[in-house]
Amino acid sequence: MSVKEATQVAAAPMPAAPEPPRPRKKHRAYDEVPRWQIYLPLSIYLVFTLIPFYWILLFSLRPAGSTSLVPWPITFDHFEKVWTERSFGTYFQNSVLVGVVTLLMTTLVALAGGYALARFNFKIKRAFMLALLCSQFVPGALLLVPLFEIFAELQMINSLGSVIIAETVFQLPLSMILISNFIKNVPYSLEEAAWVDGCNRMTAFRIVVLPLLRPGLIAVGSFAFVHSWNHFLFALMFLNNQEKQTIPVGLNTLMGADSVDLGALAAGGIIAAVPVVIVFAFIQKWLITGFSAGAVKG
Repeated sequence: MSVKEATQVAAAPMPAAPEPPRPRKKHRAYDEVPRWQIYLPLSIYLVFTLIPFYWILLFSLRPAGSTSLVPWPITFDHFEKVWTERSFGTYFQNSVLVGVVTLLMTTLVALAGGYALARFNFKIKRAFMLALLCSQFVPGALLLVPLFEIFAELQMINSLGSVIIAETVFQLPLSMILISNFIKNVPYSLEEAAWVDGCNRMTAFRIVVLPLLRPGLIAVGSFAFVHSWNHFLFALMFLNNQEKQTIPVGLNTLMGADSVDLGALAAGGIIAAVPVVIVFAFIQKWLITGFSAGAVKG
């Protein structure tokens, strides 16, 4: 081969390297499902969920004796009746008091107990956790008689304090488990760093750990508030005076033996539901974060 031919061979472009085979895209099962097969069942479920709410709203806003499927003309006579004549204003105040105090007591006690379960080891820790879990299988109705006897000895019958204590005690097991799991997700090294900087355990917990527990505290507090707001048995058993009763018991008084005032009952249901809906609308983000973070350790 001459020098000219060798130069031409060297200057010839090298063939391009073959491209590596592209990985095949994995098709997931839900990618192949048509959209209508997803939206249709969800729409049917949504209709069946919203119809009862519309029916309650319809009975509460349309005039008595009307059979129209549209609340027109709109009247608020049923709301005025239950708020003034049926003492729902007093029931509402009592329910708010029970719910707020139960929320505060449950959150504070569960915070202290959850921290102990998350950060300390003791001999009966496993047995104590098992007892907390097993307590969730005991229905509240099973303990009504012994609780009534205890509160009668303490002269707390017909007092909102008896309902608050009973609600707090029944909310504590689940609340302590959620808070303890949430605290376990906070690195222990953060508290140790605060101790090195001169903080004691309480100060380190308040400055470092407590701000990180906001979603968990909101989840526990909202769960305690809603349960105490809607619970019927404790208020029915421990409160005899009408001025001490709560909204669930007040709703029960609207149903007579021979007849039911549907308009007043629907208005009372709206009054009972609206505060809870408003609270959940504002704390929805924190509530989901709190329950998801407190459900597992990781």
